Amino acid sequence: MARDKQTASAGVANAPAKGGSTITLPGGTEVFKPRSYALPIAAGIAVFGAFCVWFTGFDPTVLAARGDEFFVILGRMFPPDWSSAGGIVEPLLDTIRMSLLGSAIGAVAAVPFAMIASTTIVHVKAVTLAMRFVFSLIRTLPTIITALIATYIFGLGTLAGTTAIALFTFSYLGKVLYEEIESVDMGAFEAMTALGASPWQAFRFAVLPAVLPSYMSNALFCFEGNVRYSAILGYVGAGGLGLILNENLAWREYSTVGMILLELLATVFVIETASRAIRRRLE
Repeated sequence: MARDKQTASAGVANAPAKGGSTITLPGGTEVFKPRSYALPIAAGIAVFGAFCVWFTGFDPTVLAARGDEFFVILGRMFPPDWSSAGGIVEPLLDTIRMSLLGSAIGAVAAVPFAMIASTTIVHVKAVTLAMRFVFSLIRTLPTIITALIATYIFGLGTLAGTTAIALFTFSYLGKVLYEEIESVDMGAFEAMTALGASPWQAFRFAVLPAVLPSYMSNALFCFEGNVRYSAILGYVGAGGLGLILNENLAWREYSTVGMILLELLATVFVIETASRAIRRRLE
């Protein structure tokens, strides 16, 4: 007890030397108050922000002078051109098909490769590092760039868009899934492999049930985002809403653009509402 008091006293005595101060409470107890770094951190953020403004050439005066043009263009989109609603349905369905098929392909393909990237299943470090590098490489490429490359390979159309979405989903879910696999208790997996089961059989019955709810939830979340992303893939010829969106923006047909955005907004709202309800049941 005496030793503890001496240690505490020594800590209080040495506290100011570490950069701080002591506060005496009403009961006579001295409490060490560490030095606050809020001011230097705030100063560092301000300096970094100023450097970013200078480096990018951001001019607040231009924003103040021309910022209202955004609302001018937005005002031209409403009321939307209701007569164009019928012609938007087919490209909208193409967008949903691309998103659904690409998300499904990418989600299914991610499972075996996530196994390879997991250090708790594959114990060869070079193999897991190589697989993780592939996930990172694909995920680094913007989806619109992947779609552009796909149009050179497969030609213009929804196949290129589906491929781009599948690759993005594969890389995103693959990374999330192998991290989830590594957080699972591998006792049952090791017991099954010790009894002669193959790694895939042990994964299927011992690991997959543990990660399946989270995996399905992430897959649905990814599908929600893919519906929005696929809407702009038509800018590079990958089909869907982006094609007619680009055309109408180029011709300044803002009322038609408003109708496109309105239908896209309604579609995304319905998909996200259904997805949230399903994910809530999976949790």
